Amino acid sequence: MAFQGSEGLEEQIEEPEDTPRVSPAEEMPVDGPPAVEEPLLLPWDRFSSWLHCICVVGFDLELGQAVIYPHHSKLTEKEKTSICYLSFPDSNSGCLGDTQFCFRFRQAAGRKSSLGCFLDHFDRDAPVCLKRDQGYYYGYVYFRQVRDKSLKRGYFQKSLVLISKLPYVTFFHSLLKLIAPEYFEKQEPCLEAACNDIDRWPTPCPGKILTLPIMGVVMKVTAIFFLCKISGQCSDSLVSIILPTVHEVDLFRCFHPVFFHIQMLWELVLLGEALVVMAPSPAESSDTVLALVSCISPLCYCSDFRPYFTIHDSEFKEYTTRTQAPPSVILGVTNPFFAKTLQHWPHIIRIGDMKQAGEMAKQMKVKKLKNLKTLDSKPGVYTAYKPFLNKDEDIIKQLQKGVQQKRPSAAQNAILRRYFLELTQSFIIPLERYVASLMPLQKSISPWKSPPQLRPFIQEEFMKTLEKAGPQLTSRLKGDWIGLYRQFLRSPNFDGWFRNRRKEMTQKLEALHLEALCEEDLQLRIQKHTEVETVDLVLKLKEKLVSAEKDQLPVKPGTLPKLQAHIESIILSLPEDLQGILHKPPSP
Repeated sequence: MAFQGSEGLEEQIEEPEDTPRVSPAEEMPVDGPPAVEEPLLLPWDRFSSWLHCICVVGFDLELGQAVIYPHHSKLTEKEKTSICYLSFPDSNSGCLGDTQFCFRFRQAAGRKSSLGCFLDHFDRDAPVCLKRDQGYYYGYVYFRQVRDKSLKRGYFQKSLVLISKLPYVTFFHSLLKLIAPEYFEKQEPCLEAACNDIDRWPTPCPGKILTLPIMGVVMKVTAIFFLCKISGQCSDSLVSIILPTVHEVDLFRCFHPVFFHIQMLWELVLLGEALVVMAPSPAESSDTVLALVSCISPLCYCSDFRPYFTIHDSEFKEYTTRTQAPPSVILGVTNPFFAKTLQHWPHIIRIGDMKQAGEMAKQMKVKKLKNLKTLDSKPGVYTAYKPFLNKDEDIIKQLQKGVQQKRPSAAQNAILRRYFLELTQSFIIPLERYVASLMPLQKSISPWKSPPQLRPFIQEEFMKTLEKAGPQLTSRLKGDWIGLYRQFLRSPNFDGWFRNRRKEMTQKLEALHLEALCEEDLQLRIQKHTEVETVDLVLKLKEKLVSAEKDQLPVKPGTLPKLQAHIESIILSLPEDLQGILHKPPSP
């Protein structure tokens, strides 16, 4: 296997000094969090905030597979191999023409980003569903396969792949629709131009309208979370495409083949159960896995998931072994081999052709796992799982009525997404309420003592709160909610959610402690201190200031400058020799 072509992007296109450079996107504030001031960015830093690299993967009997990527990007041999195998549909998929799908793979250990601090700031302000994927990369694929008798295989087969840590599936697929057809026609110069255009974009920022120029077209992304507008000039008329989201797939289209089991699927994902999606193509496989992961939003799915998984994947043996229970992971597969290899998995979803999503789905019972013999088995859910909650017939009837009345797909999707959102919120609100009660009272925070600790999460104590303040307050669904909570508290999703909430609350306590310090008359305090004690106080305050800036503590505006002023004031009250020592920056 050979990897070639990085030289083609090794040098940037030369531009005369007087040539006006296309401005990085116009930025217009909208209602939302205050804008984040961008750090001083080096060449290719803007590109790196959106993409890790762009790869071209071709299959040729003589040359093997080849990857082209910008010169600044680094990929390990294992990462390159993963990208090569995951960029092509299995031969049984029969994907003629153009196909788009996505995959996800593990990042090599030890990789660091030059934009780490800035991107951490972005993650803090972004919703859970739009945060960067720590430890993993997404690959967004545009695959073209057409007959070509001049080639030994008889087919032209090539994929253009965007590698990114951002889960913006709708946005990147739309970007590929602009770049890929041009690339297949004009080859490398087109890819160079696209890379240089992206390096002129502003970094992703919540609460702004970003105008992103790309190959003569402008992508206008509003608030980066809600609306993406693509526009450009074509034959003197304005072409405009509106994307309702940058990251969401069409839930109704994805779940249509297993329409009557959506509530059970929600439970399985919530509990982090091992799930495999068997689909006829990578497009349907990846969309369905992404739909499953997003159905518990705004709760973050904390286990591994692979929208498209193959027998060549580096985790193949780890995830298919029969020597231990299947791991908490959602796999999307298309190879018939998996029907036998994963037969021991507890929950299998067989997805048929999604093109018939406008037709009425037939009532289907949950099927026994022993009935799943091959990938040709009928669509359905194969499991022995018994849901904790009673089936919600109202949502089924509402969506069925929409199909009968030919309600637009976007409306059906909105109804289903709202249903999942309200169901997840009803489940998570009692947990949020209990965890909030673990926070110490503000009056217990003393500026001269360490911040108080959170009380521990006690499962039985939480369970007692459900009798009067459980999900019955916001959900009409009946069933064994207590059993569902007990199972959830043992899942990776609870572990990830609680770790995140505990971190947020601990940082809030640190912030309140810092604010209490700033309200103290420190000059009066140091009058009672010896010189040594005063120096020690200054060092501790400087340490807290550095830590607060690094961790981006949620303090009131003006708190950190006020603390800095306090520190300066105390230093100036000390002898000159100590002032010089204390003004020195800390050693790295």
